[in-house]
Amino acid sequence: MRDTTSPSAPLAIVTGATAGLGLETAKGLASAGYRVIVAGRNPEKGKLACHAVRNHQSGAEVRFELLDLDSLDSVRQFATRLRESESSLQRLINNAGIMAPPRLERTQDGFERQFGVNYLGHFLLTSLLLPLLVAAESSKPESRPRVVQLSSLAHRSGRIDFGDLDSGKQYDPWRAYRQSKLAMLLFAQALQKQSDQHGWGLLSVAAHPGLSRTALFDAGVKSRALIGSAFKLVMPLISQSAAAGARPTLHAALGDDVRPGDYFGPDGFSETKGAPRRAHRSNAAKDQAVEDRLWEVSCELTGAAWTALSVAAGQ
Repeated sequence: MRDTTSPSAPLAIVTGATAGLGLETAKGLASAGYRVIVAGRNPEKGKLACHAVRNHQSGAEVRFELLDLDSLDSVRQFATRLRESESSLQRLINNAGIMAPPRLERTQDGFERQFGVNYLGHFLLTSLLLPLLVAAESSKPESRPRVVQLSSLAHRSGRIDFGDLDSGKQYDPWRAYRQSKLAMLLFAQALQKQSDQHGWGLLSVAAHPGLSRTALFDAGVKSRALIGSAFKLVMPLISQSAAAGARPTLHAALGDDVRPGDYFGPDGFSETKGAPRRAHRSNAAKDQAVEDRLWEVSCELTGAAWTALSVAAGQ
């Protein structure tokens, strides 16, 4: 384990780390010796989360940074602060998300909120932090900077509807959620290909938590009353705690056996709970044409440039 008090400790960022899976992921990274940034939109919850990380790992270096993925301006401001205060970034965990709001909601930039918060905000964030990630490049494969995207079991029944990405024609809360989580898995795959093509030296992977008992899931099932009632009956049998749900993410971020483009989830029945292992991808997640088009459309929607400028040169 690395010395958590060392000023040279590598940096990790976890979005949506004020509670649930993100907080458990932050704890795990702090225990592994990383300096951790808890990125979220609520400073008070951020302060409590940092306290929880320090209680979990004595001497942990952890701080809160304001990041609201509902706003691309907030994403840009966050990235600017990080590029000014840090020289490299070893781990970026794109964890934050919302699940199945019953009514159509939009981000400050006008995107359907699940597609905007769960996916587009992270797409832009990763592009803006690319110089810091590239600056952490190592000749050792196990030490390559890693980006972990949080997908979901729900991606299996998702599809990317290029004709209605913003749900302007029809809004279904779970259809939009499935689309956003499929997009995250496609993003992980595309980012690895882009890194290989341009020599960025990244290890881009994805993970899903199975069925984890978090406030996010509780909020999501409220959009389907009957399904929600049924889930309450069976959840104790097929679900796991937030700490257990974070294990695939932590394995993706820290495991020695992680390969470029990997995808991890629980090893139990239907990948709902259990220890981390390589997870199943839907056929939609293997569609190269959709993956390529989604990358292009996402660049257009967010203005992401994907330029790995030199941090050392101050560019």
